[in-house]
Amino acid sequence: MTHILVIEDELKIQQIIKAYLEKEGYEVSTAATGTKGIAAIKATPPDLIILDLMLPELSGEDLLATLRQTSSIPVIILSAKTTEEEKIFGLEIGADDYLAKPFSPRELVARVKAHLRRMSSATSPQISNLLSFNQQQLIINVSSHEVTLNNQSANLTPTEFKILKFLAQAPSQVFNRGQLVEEIQGYSYDGYDRTIDSHIKNLRQKVEPEPEKPIFILTVFGVGYKFGGIRDVSLSNS
Repeated sequence: MTHILVIEDELKIQQIIKAYLEKEGYEVSTAATGTKGIAAIKATPPDLIILDLMLPELSGEDLLATLRQTSSIPVIILSAKTTEEEKIFGLEIGADDYLAKPFSPRELVARVKAHLRRMSSATSPQISNLLSFNQQQLIINVSSHEVTLNNQSANLTPTEFKILKFLAQAPSQVFNRGQLVEEIQGYSYDGYDRTIDSHIKNLRQKVEPEPEKPIFILTVFGVGYKFGGIRDVSLSNS
């Protein structure tokens, strides 16, 4: 059974989220502080985390930063911090999605399902399981959800992996931010497109030899992004 951890200090919100998710058949556990959240993750790593930011003992931001040092578990931030800058910051430190309070429980459930579908599709059988570029400088293993740069493992979040795989499977094709949001999130995103910019920034830090001079994730000014790697046909088709 899919396990979801809700880290939220407001009991009423905890109960609402738990009830909606359990109705969909998920196993749900809760934690009311940041330190208890960390302990819960270590004890039983969940399949997905719903995270408040304004937590007692350890803030959601600090918890997420700690988590991202070792784990790529999908994280949906659920917070009363609603400015665009706060949302962008949450994504830049490693969140996969951001939902502002007050929120619709049904929308939260829809986003949970979308992220879990993406996780499932990332491990499902693929026609080409191995994508290699620039003489094996960058290798994407689609079936195992692993990426290596110069033989070093790159620890991508599920969202970062989905963006990289999507772009790499259509080299040189340009995608605008709206197309990427729709493809990556799995639903239309009624809000801002800068979420993609944040994910791209994080992705470049992990898969570019020189993040300030990208060769794989290229910006097409005024349009969006494209993949610039040169595919190694013999290895990619193996």
